[in-house]
Amino acid sequence: MKLTVVGCSGSFPSAESACSSYLVEADGFRLLLDMGNGALGELQRHCGLYDLDAIFLSHLHADHCIDMCAYFVARYYRHDGGPCAPIPVYGPEGTEHRLTTAYGDTPTASSMSEVFDFHTVKPSTFEIGPFTVHTERVAHPVEAYAIRIEYGGRSLTYSGDTGVSDALTELARDTDLFLCEAAFTHGREDIPDVHLNGREAGEIATRAGVRRLVLTHVPPWTDPAINLADARAAYDGPLELAAPRMAYDI
Repeated sequence: MKLTVVGCSGSFPSAESACSSYLVEADGFRLLLDMGNGALGELQRHCGLYDLDAIFLSHLHADHCIDMCAYFVARYYRHDGGPCAPIPVYGPEGTEHRLTTAYGDTPTASSMSEVFDFHTVKPSTFEIGPFTVHTERVAHPVEAYAIRIEYGGRSLTYSGDTGVSDALTELARDTDLFLCEAAFTHGREDIPDVHLNGREAGEIATRAGVRRLVLTHVPPWTDPAINLADARAAYDGPLELAAPRMAYDI
């Protein structure tokens, strides 16, 4: 598998990065994890507008899904060849309604489903293209899911947005790459079931025995070096901060 960081900023885009979006590729199949603010523009550095094969939305906060409205425009009003065939979109219950409401003026109430084939995510195991995926509900103020993606004996686990979660620890067990949010700063924010800090991300990685930890979803107002150091204090494996255009072979 190849993982490319399209955007990794938390809450809103930074001067350097779009919000959460990650491209996973294997066997010619392209799966996008989340499409937050600014991600659609950056995505076009890595693949064509119509080259995605499926999309997974971890939850329905704007910094993880709002550019789906722009992608609707690109697919529905395609200037050459008419609307695109529906692309599978996996998201929490109510994803179609959320995107239709956010767009605000679709031609009909069902226009979103003309270019997006919506599938409701629950804790489960299923196939997306060549990938076997496992999803688990995690701790966030809205319905949110982490995802584990397996292909060719290798695995990637993406936390989405979450507070401390036993389900996430089990999902990430022995994973080759753990892409984990670290939005809060240890000792500064102490709000349960919203986000992880760097120390908590490191502790989960250690408990789960992950082989590599990549911190992501750090907001522009947070010093990522502090979160990285806090994670390092709790995890002694390979560790780094996500950055736009970084790519990993898994």
